[in-house]
Amino acid sequence: MREWNLEDLKEIISLFSKSNLSELVIESGENKLILKRGDNVVNIISEKEVKKEQGEKESFVKEEEGVYITAPLVGVFYRSPAPGAPPFVEEGDLVEPGQTVCIIEAMKLMNEIKSHVRGRVKKILVDNGQAVEFGQKLFLIETDGNV
Repeated sequence: MREWNLEDLKEIISLFSKSNLSELVIESGENKLILKRGDNVVNIISEKEVKKEQGEKESFVKEEEGVYITAPLVGVFYRSPAPGAPPFVEEGDLVEPGQTVCIIEAMKLMNEIKSHVRGRVKKILVDNGQAVEFGQKLFLIETDGNV
């Protein structure tokens, strides 16, 4: 089996976003793509996320100096909900679980990225309008007992 290329993924996502399906699972050899629709937003979910339904989500990686919020999909990173609007968060801000920290635009769909931890934004690692890759570190959140 051949691996999917970017054009294949774009076409699959486009067809899914135009459909009424709530979930689509495609397997090809060792590759598995799961698309789920929720809150009128299409999310791309890795197989690891599905296996961790009750654990920490794949888009959050625990490291010694804090928790990195990472990109759960490929797209363009935006710090605010609209041009000219204030950013969702700034360095030093306290974030709560479920709080939106940024948006990633993929295929003209705006995907809100939310924090799953309580902590202080120690560092913003991506510039507004920058293209991001799956798994790229976006924010470093300090979660020690001092926040």
